[in-house]
Amino acid sequence: MDSKVWQSQPVGNFSDCPNGSQWVWDVFNECAQDGWDIASIVLGLVSIVCFAAASFPQYYQACKTGNMDEALSIYFLLGWLAGDSFNLIGSFLADQLPLQTYTAIYYVSADLIMLSLYCYYKVRNQSRGFLAPINAVFAFIFLGTVSTTSLLGGGGSLAQETMVTMKGRTLLSAAVDESGHEPFTKKEIIGFAIGSLSSLMYLLSRVPQIYTNFKRKSTAGVSYSLFALVMLGNTLYGASVLLKNPDPGQTKGDYALHHLPWLIGSLGVLSLDIGISFQFLAYRNRRPSTREEREALLSS
Repeated sequence: MDSKVWQSQPVGNFSDCPNGSQWVWDVFNECAQDGWDIASIVLGLVSIVCFAAASFPQYYQACKTGNMDEALSIYFLLGWLAGDSFNLIGSFLADQLPLQTYTAIYYVSADLIMLSLYCYYKVRNQSRGFLAPINAVFAFIFLGTVSTTSLLGGGGSLAQETMVTMKGRTLLSAAVDESGHEPFTKKEIIGFAIGSLSSLMYLLSRVPQIYTNFKRKSTAGVSYSLFALVMLGNTLYGASVLLKNPDPGQTKGDYALHHLPWLIGSLGVLSLDIGISFQFLAYRNRRPSTREEREALLSS
Protein backbone atom coordinates (compact mmCIF):
# COMPACT_ATOMS: atom_id res chain seq x y z
CA MET A 1 0.00 0.00 0.00
CA ASP A 2 1.81 3.13 -0.47
CA SER A 3 6.82 9.82 -1.67
CA LYS A 4 7.63 12.12 0.57
CA VAL A 5 5.19 14.21 2.50
CA TRP A 6 7.82 16.27 4.13
CA GLN A 7 11.52 16.16 3.78
CA SER A 8 14.47 17.17 5.83
CA GLN A 9 16.29 20.41 5.42
CA PRO A 10 19.98 20.84 6.18
CA VAL A 11 20.53 21.30 9.87
CA GLY A 12 20.50 25.00 10.62
CA ASN A 13 18.54 27.88 12.09
CA PHE A 14 15.06 29.04 11.31
CA SER A 15 16.68 32.00 9.56
CA ASP A 16 17.56 29.53 6.79
CA CYS A 17 13.83 29.28 6.05
CA PRO A 18 12.60 32.77 5.12
CA ASN A 19 8.83 33.18 5.40
CA GLY A 20 8.58 29.63 6.73
CA SER A 21 6.23 28.28 9.37
CA GLN A 22 7.81 28.32 12.83
CA TRP A 23 5.82 25.36 14.23
CA VAL A 24 6.55 23.18 11.20
CA TRP A 25 10.25 23.94 11.55
CA ASP A 26 10.21 23.23 15.29
CA VAL A 27 8.31 19.94 14.99
CA PHE A 28 9.61 18.51 11.71
CA ASN A 29 12.71 20.61 10.90
CA GLU A 30 10.95 21.22 7.61
CA CYS A 31 10.81 24.49 5.72
CA ALA A 32 7.16 25.08 4.82
CA GLN A 33 7.08 28.44 3.11
CA ASP A 34 3.52 28.53 1.83
CA GLY A 35 0.09 27.00 2.17
CA TRP A 36 0.90 24.21 -0.30
CA ASP A 37 3.69 22.89 1.92
CA ILE A 38 1.54 23.07 5.05
CA ALA A 39 -1.36 21.36 3.26
CA SER A 40 1.03 18.62 2.18
CA ILE A 41 2.09 18.01 5.78
CA VAL A 42 -1.48 18.00 7.12
CA LEU A 43 -2.67 15.58 4.44
CA GLY A 44 0.32 13.37 5.15
CA LEU A 45 -0.54 13.23 8.84
CA VAL A 46 -4.18 12.37 8.13
CA SER A 47 -3.10 9.63 5.73
CA ILE A 48 -0.98 8.05 8.47
CA VAL A 49 -4.01 8.04 10.79
CA CYS A 50 -6.07 6.31 8.07
CA PHE A 51 -3.43 3.63 7.54
CA ALA A 52 -2.99 3.12 11.27
CA ALA A 53 -6.74 2.63 11.82
CA ALA A 54 -7.34 0.42 8.78
CA SER A 55 -6.77 -2.92 10.52
CA PHE A 56 -9.26 -2.45 13.38
CA PRO A 57 -12.46 -2.95 11.33
CA GLN A 58 -11.07 -6.26 10.07
CA TYR A 59 -10.21 -7.37 13.62
CA TYR A 60 -13.83 -6.75 14.57
CA GLN A 61 -15.16 -8.45 11.46
CA ALA A 62 -12.98 -11.49 12.11
CA CYS A 63 -14.29 -11.89 15.65
CA LYS A 64 -17.87 -11.30 14.50
CA THR A 65 -18.00 -13.79 11.63
CA GLY A 66 -15.30 -16.30 12.58
CA ASN A 67 -14.54 -17.10 8.93
CA MET A 68 -11.48 -14.96 8.40
CA ASP A 69 -9.54 -17.96 7.11
CA GLU A 70 -12.01 -18.20 4.19
CA ALA A 71 -12.65 -14.50 3.65
CA LEU A 72 -9.06 -13.31 3.34
CA SER A 73 -6.30 -14.71 1.19
CA ILE A 74 -3.19 -15.74 3.11
CA TYR A 75 -1.12 -14.32 0.24
CA PHE A 76 -2.85 -10.97 0.65
CA LEU A 77 -1.81 -10.90 4.31
CA LEU A 78 1.74 -12.09 3.58
CA GLY A 79 2.18 -9.56 0.78
CA TRP A 80 0.99 -6.73 3.01
CA LEU A 81 3.34 -7.90 5.78
CA ALA A 82 6.23 -8.03 3.30
CA GLY A 83 5.57 -4.47 2.15
CA ASP A 84 5.47 -3.13 5.70
CA SER A 85 8.55 -5.18 6.61
CA PHE A 86 10.55 -3.53 3.83
CA ASN A 87 9.42 -0.17 5.23
CA LEU A 88 10.65 -1.18 8.68
CA ILE A 89 14.01 -2.32 7.31
CA GLY A 90 14.31 0.93 5.39
CA SER A 91 13.54 3.02 8.48
CA PHE A 92 16.61 1.56 10.20
CA LEU A 93 18.86 1.81 7.14
CA ALA A 94 17.88 5.44 6.57
CA ASP A 95 18.21 6.43 10.27
CA GLN A 96 14.72 7.83 10.41
CA LEU A 97 13.21 9.66 13.35
CA PRO A 98 11.80 7.59 16.25
CA LEU A 99 8.23 8.57 15.26
CA GLN A 100 8.73 7.15 11.79
CA THR A 101 10.39 3.97 13.05
CA TYR A 102 7.69 3.42 15.68
CA THR A 103 5.03 3.93 13.02
CA ALA A 104 6.70 1.31 10.82
CA ILE A 105 6.86 -1.06 13.80
CA TYR A 106 3.18 -0.45 14.49
CA TYR A 107 2.26 -1.35 10.91
CA VAL A 108 4.23 -4.61 11.10
CA SER A 109 2.67 -5.40 14.49
CA ALA A 110 -0.83 -4.80 13.10
CA ASP A 111 -0.03 -7.13 10.20
CA LEU A 112 1.23 -9.83 12.54
CA ILE A 113 -1.94 -9.58 14.63
CA MET A 114 -4.01 -9.92 11.44
CA LEU A 115 -1.96 -12.93 10.37
CA SER A 116 -2.31 -14.45 13.85
CA LEU A 117 -6.09 -14.07 13.69
CA TYR A 118 -6.11 -15.75 10.31
CA CYS A 119 -4.09 -18.71 11.63
CA TYR A 120 -6.22 -18.88 14.77
CA TYR A 121 -9.49 -19.19 12.86
CA LYS A 122 -7.88 -21.54 10.36
CA VAL A 123 -6.86 -23.96 13.10
CA ARG A 124 -9.99 -23.45 15.18
CA ASN A 125 -12.39 -24.08 12.31
CA GLN A 126 -10.58 -27.27 11.37
CA SER A 127 -10.26 -28.57 14.96
CA ARG A 128 -13.49 -27.60 16.68
CA GLY A 129 -13.03 -30.19 19.42
CA PHE A 130 -9.85 -28.59 20.76
CA LEU A 131 -10.85 -24.97 21.29
CA ALA A 132 -9.32 -24.56 24.76
CA PRO A 133 -5.78 -25.72 23.82
CA ILE A 134 -5.92 -23.72 20.58
CA ASN A 135 -6.96 -20.56 22.44
CA ALA A 136 -4.10 -21.02 24.92
CA VAL A 137 -1.50 -21.55 22.20
CA PHE A 138 -2.53 -18.50 20.21
CA ALA A 139 -2.73 -16.35 23.34
CA PHE A 140 0.89 -17.30 24.03
CA ILE A 141 1.89 -16.52 20.43
CA PHE A 142 0.12 -13.16 20.58
CA LEU A 143 1.89 -12.14 23.80
CA GLY A 144 5.20 -13.19 22.30
CA THR A 145 4.57 -11.11 19.19
CA VAL A 146 3.70 -8.01 21.22
CA SER A 147 6.78 -8.45 23.42
CA THR A 148 9.10 -8.91 20.43
CA THR A 149 7.87 -5.84 18.59
CA SER A 150 8.11 -3.77 21.80
CA LEU A 151 11.75 -4.77 22.22
CA LEU A 152 12.40 -3.97 18.58
CA GLY A 153 10.90 -0.52 19.03
CA GLY A 154 13.11 0.16 22.05
CA GLY A 155 16.27 -0.76 20.19
CA GLY A 156 15.34 1.27 17.14
CA SER A 157 15.48 4.60 18.95
CA LEU A 158 19.27 4.36 19.30
CA ALA A 159 19.79 4.83 15.56
CA GLN A 160 17.54 7.85 15.11
CA GLU A 161 19.59 11.02 14.75
CA THR A 162 18.87 12.58 11.36
CA MET A 163 15.66 14.03 9.95
CA VAL A 164 14.71 12.49 6.63
CA THR A 165 11.39 11.82 4.98
CA MET A 166 7.92 11.45 6.43
CA LYS A 167 5.39 9.69 4.24
CA GLY A 168 2.13 7.79 4.48
CA ARG A 169 2.05 4.04 4.89
CA THR A 170 5.21 3.84 2.79
CA LEU A 171 7.67 5.40 5.19
CA LEU A 172 10.91 4.72 3.40
CA SER A 173 12.73 7.37 1.42
CA ALA A 174 16.01 9.19 1.65
CA ALA A 175 16.93 12.84 1.85
CA VAL A 176 17.92 14.68 -1.30
CA ASP A 177 21.51 15.82 -1.49
CA GLU A 178 21.90 19.25 0.06
CA SER A 179 23.17 20.79 -3.14
CA GLY A 180 20.08 19.57 -5.00
CA HIS A 181 22.24 18.72 -8.05
CA GLU A 182 23.00 15.03 -7.47
CA PRO A 183 20.38 12.84 -9.21
CA PHE A 184 20.63 10.18 -6.50
CA THR A 185 22.73 9.93 -3.38
CA LYS A 186 23.90 6.56 -2.06
CA LYS A 187 21.23 6.64 0.63
CA GLU A 188 18.59 7.46 -1.97
CA ILE A 189 19.60 4.48 -4.10
CA ILE A 190 19.07 2.19 -1.12
CA GLY A 191 15.77 3.90 -0.34
CA PHE A 192 14.68 3.74 -3.98
CA ALA A 193 15.41 0.01 -4.20
CA ILE A 194 13.69 -0.98 -0.95
CA GLY A 195 10.82 1.41 -1.61
CA SER A 196 10.31 -0.20 -5.01
CA LEU A 197 10.20 -3.67 -3.42
CA SER A 198 7.77 -2.42 -0.80
CA SER A 199 5.44 -0.91 -3.41
CA LEU A 200 5.63 -4.11 -5.47
CA MET A 201 4.61 -6.20 -2.45
CA TYR A 202 1.62 -3.95 -1.78
CA LEU A 203 0.54 -4.25 -5.40
CA LEU A 204 0.96 -8.02 -5.60
CA SER A 205 -0.91 -8.55 -2.32
CA ARG A 206 -4.19 -7.36 -3.84
CA VAL A 207 -4.25 -9.88 -6.70
CA PRO A 208 -4.86 -13.02 -4.57
CA GLN A 209 -7.55 -11.22 -2.56
CA ILE A 210 -9.35 -10.21 -5.74
CA TYR A 211 -9.16 -13.83 -6.89
CA THR A 212 -10.41 -15.12 -3.51
CA ASN A 213 -13.44 -12.81 -3.66
CA PHE A 214 -14.14 -13.87 -7.24
CA LYS A 215 -13.81 -17.57 -6.43
CA ARG A 216 -16.16 -17.31 -3.43
CA LYS A 217 -18.49 -14.93 -5.26
CA SER A 218 -18.68 -13.20 -1.89
CA THR A 219 -16.94 -10.65 0.28
CA ALA A 220 -18.54 -11.91 3.50
CA GLY A 221 -16.05 -11.81 6.37
CA VAL A 222 -14.03 -9.04 4.72
CA SER A 223 -14.40 -5.57 6.18
CA TYR A 224 -14.91 -2.95 3.50
CA SER A 225 -13.76 -0.31 6.00
CA LEU A 226 -10.28 -1.85 5.79
CA PHE A 227 -10.03 -1.06 2.09
CA ALA A 228 -11.93 2.23 2.38
CA LEU A 229 -9.45 3.58 4.93
CA VAL A 230 -6.49 2.39 2.85
CA MET A 231 -7.97 4.03 -0.25
CA LEU A 232 -8.50 7.27 1.65
CA GLY A 233 -4.96 7.07 3.02
CA ASN A 234 -3.44 6.50 -0.42
CA THR A 235 -5.51 9.32 -1.93
CA LEU A 236 -4.43 11.78 0.76
CA TYR A 237 -0.88 10.51 0.54
CA GLY A 238 -0.72 11.02 -3.22
CA ALA A 239 -2.23 14.50 -2.86
CA SER A 240 0.31 15.40 -0.17
CA VAL A 241 3.14 14.44 -2.52
CA LEU A 242 1.76 16.42 -5.42
CA LEU A 243 1.18 19.51 -3.26
CA LYS A 244 4.72 19.57 -1.87
CA ASN A 245 6.99 22.14 -3.48
CA PRO A 246 10.27 20.83 -4.92
CA ASP A 247 13.39 21.54 -2.89
CA PRO A 248 15.59 24.49 -3.80
CA GLY A 249 17.54 23.69 -6.95
CA GLN A 250 15.32 20.70 -7.76
CA THR A 251 13.08 20.66 -10.82
CA LYS A 252 9.58 19.18 -10.80
CA GLY A 253 10.87 16.38 -13.05
CA ASP A 254 13.60 15.44 -10.56
CA TYR A 255 11.10 15.65 -7.74
CA ALA A 256 8.72 13.27 -9.51
CA LEU A 257 11.57 10.87 -10.34
CA HIS A 258 12.69 10.68 -6.71
CA HIS A 259 9.14 9.83 -5.67
CA LEU A 260 8.27 7.48 -8.52
CA PRO A 261 8.27 4.11 -6.65
CA TRP A 262 5.93 5.35 -3.95
CA LEU A 263 3.63 7.18 -6.34
CA ILE A 264 3.31 4.06 -8.49
CA GLY A 265 2.73 1.92 -5.41
CA SER A 266 0.20 4.31 -3.92
CA LEU A 267 -1.81 4.91 -7.10
CA GLY A 268 -1.49 1.27 -8.18
CA VAL A 269 -2.83 -0.04 -4.88
CA LEU A 270 -5.60 2.57 -5.03
CA SER A 271 -6.72 1.32 -8.45
CA LEU A 272 -6.76 -2.32 -7.29
CA ASP A 273 -8.68 -1.41 -4.14
CA ILE A 274 -11.25 0.33 -6.32
CA GLY A 275 -11.59 -3.00 -8.14
CA ILE A 276 -12.19 -4.72 -4.80
CA SER A 277 -14.83 -2.06 -4.04
CA PHE A 278 -16.70 -3.09 -7.20
CA GLN A 279 -16.58 -6.68 -5.95
CA PHE A 280 -18.27 -5.57 -2.73
CA LEU A 281 -21.02 -3.99 -4.84
CA ALA A 282 -21.36 -6.99 -7.13
CA TYR A 283 -21.59 -9.53 -4.32
CA ARG A 284 -23.52 -7.49 -1.76
CA ASN A 285 -26.82 -9.37 -2.31
CA ARG A 286 -25.35 -12.85 -2.45
CA ARG A 287 -25.83 -15.04 0.60
CA PRO A 288 -22.57 -16.95 1.12
CA SER A 289 -22.84 -20.65 1.88
CA THR A 290 -21.78 -21.60 5.37
CA ARG A 291 -18.94 -23.97 6.10
CA GLU A 292 -21.42 -26.62 7.21
CA GLU A 293 -23.40 -26.32 3.97
CA ARG A 294 -20.28 -26.75 1.87
CA GLU A 295 -19.13 -29.74 3.90
CA ALA A 296 -22.57 -31.36 3.55
CA LEU A 297 -22.53 -30.73 -0.19
CA LEU A 298 -19.10 -32.33 -0.56
CA SER A 299 -20.09 -35.38 1.52
CA SER A 300 -23.32 -36.00 -0.41
